[in-house]
Amino acid sequence: MSSRPTLAPMRWIPSLYFVQGMQFFVVMLIAGLMFKNMGVANDQIARWTGVLGLAWAFKPLWSPFLELARSKKLIVVAMQFTGAVGLGLMALALQLPMYFAASIAVLFLLAYASATHDIACDGLYMAALDSKQQAAYAGWQGAFFNASKFLTLGGLLVLAGHLEKSLGVFNAWSIIFAALALLLALLAAYNAYALPGTLNTEHADLTVSSVFATLKEVVADFLSKPGIWLAILFIVLFRFGEGQVQTIGPLFLIEARDKGGLGLSTEQVGGIYGTAGTAAFLVGSILGGYFTSWLSLKRAMPMLILAMAVPNAVFYYLSASLPADLFHIGAAISVEMFGYGFGFVGMILYIMQAVAPGRYQTAHYALGSGVMQLGFIFSKTISGDIQLAMGYQSFFLWTIACGLPALLLMFFVKIPATASPATSS
Repeated sequence: MSSRPTLAPMRWIPSLYFVQGMQFFVVMLIAGLMFKNMGVANDQIARWTGVLGLAWAFKPLWSPFLELARSKKLIVVAMQFTGAVGLGLMALALQLPMYFAASIAVLFLLAYASATHDIACDGLYMAALDSKQQAAYAGWQGAFFNASKFLTLGGLLVLAGHLEKSLGVFNAWSIIFAALALLLALLAAYNAYALPGTLNTEHADLTVSSVFATLKEVVADFLSKPGIWLAILFIVLFRFGEGQVQTIGPLFLIEARDKGGLGLSTEQVGGIYGTAGTAAFLVGSILGGYFTSWLSLKRAMPMLILAMAVPNAVFYYLSASLPADLFHIGAAISVEMFGYGFGFVGMILYIMQAVAPGRYQTAHYALGSGVMQLGFIFSKTISGDIQLAMGYQSFFLWTIACGLPALLLMFFVKIPATASPATSS
């Protein structure tokens, strides 16, 4: 169902994509930092959070169910409340003797609820906005998706570091997840009011055969698009270096200095990401969106790919120089965040404008996002083993080299010079 929003886009895009990002980063990053503080090794953190991330890679398999639903808003709100319940269960799981197994089980629930939410969330965005608006608001979309990472990491990590000193690691993180559950419940209630569409829906008649027939048709239509295999390779390679850096980088900041890390406390890492890092990312992401809207995706793509290599170079510099003062480290992280925010817009718009358009716009966006996530998860899963084998400095140098193939492949893939007309599904 396609409808124009009753509220201005800036009344619902920030809350919608903040929630999307918050659920994603709880599983893919916050959990990893928590396990790091609990003494879990880097390879185990990378491997398990990588397996959990497969939910986002495989989400296209059930996207046809959402294609047949009359209201994407209903799905979005339902999954947000499900995520709030899952976060509450996570707070309880950390108090159990078998906390690690229980935590992983709850994180699986959170991952699949969040992945389902993402399909409907992006479909709602594309149906509510025309192609020019999609490009103009992509910076805000990416900004608030990733701002949730830094705002929750920043404020909550500082709080967790403070609570760990008096309550211990497990009690501190139980409180953190309880606070996240409350925050998500409040945001879900707001989105039930603010999102375009209606909560009342007439359900389409669904059968197993019709859903699988739709899935087969969606996948066949996707794979028949001209140049799709080069596009898939480009999507995977675009984030190959980033997946490794975004996994190991925060662990490197916490790692003891005698082990090659910077030896920062939980509170210090939270303070850096929650202040200068957040501001730099927001500015970079918003400017990246407007820059691409002004220049066109095709002409902007080289700069966007180069911007994605900035975090890799920054962490290599930090691992080589090992600065001790927080101002120096904070300035470097700000540069990293600006580059990451600026470049991340490129892949959002590439999938949205070069891969998704067609009869099944929402499902094809989910397929493109799933391919992107599969590449991200692959690089994330292997990052811990590579880092342990190479050490931090050589590892970050390796990630810089991982960005070169996407830069070369850019000249062979079809990138639209102007946005394709939006189609609603």
